[in-house]
Amino acid sequence: MFTGIIQALGLVRTLESRGDALRMGIESKGFFHGAKAGDSIANNGVCLTIEECTADLAYFTMIRQTVETTSFSRTKVGSCVNLEQACRPDTLMGGHLVMGHVDGTVTVKEHILRETGMEIVLSVPEEFRRYIIQKGSVCLDGISLTVAEKQAETIRVALIPETLAKTNVLEWHVGEPVNLEVDMIGKYVENFMRQGA
Repeated sequence: MFTGIIQALGLVRTLESRGDALRMGIESKGFFHGAKAGDSIANNGVCLTIEECTADLAYFTMIRQTVETTSFSRTKVGSCVNLEQACRPDTLMGGHLVMGHVDGTVTVKEHILRETGMEIVLSVPEEFRRYIIQKGSVCLDGISLTVAEKQAETIRVALIPETLAKTNVLEWHVGEPVNLEVDMIGKYVENFMRQGA
């Protein structure tokens, strides 16, 4: 489990097809110090297991379903990745509960520069809209963000300078996909109501 507070940025150094899977090498100076094979790391919000690592470089393998569901289907060597280690019982919950199980992707529609920070409008596929509420939480590329505004087909999020400086948001270009994990509480409530009906 994660909190959606990004701890470091990584660079995709290697991408290797392995049948229907994709092996990825992520470099981030010192970030993997103390990590070991089997540890979970959120990469752009996707919970992946370290296969092998040094203090600066870790390797992960994504199965076909993960690649097809996430923005990693379009990732290239040199891409910037948001990183977060799995949280512990004593971790400060600065964001919200994030599972690292990406539901799908949203598409960047517009950047709105403000005097302080930036706002981004994203198009949300119909199957995810019912789980998103205005002022609620969403996880975008692993970042815990508040929905500033919800329209029929879009959401708008506001980003402070700290978020812009510490994450890969400036690489979210118009027309490109961003990983989305909706708040799991809404999905649990929906499932409970359906089972009880």
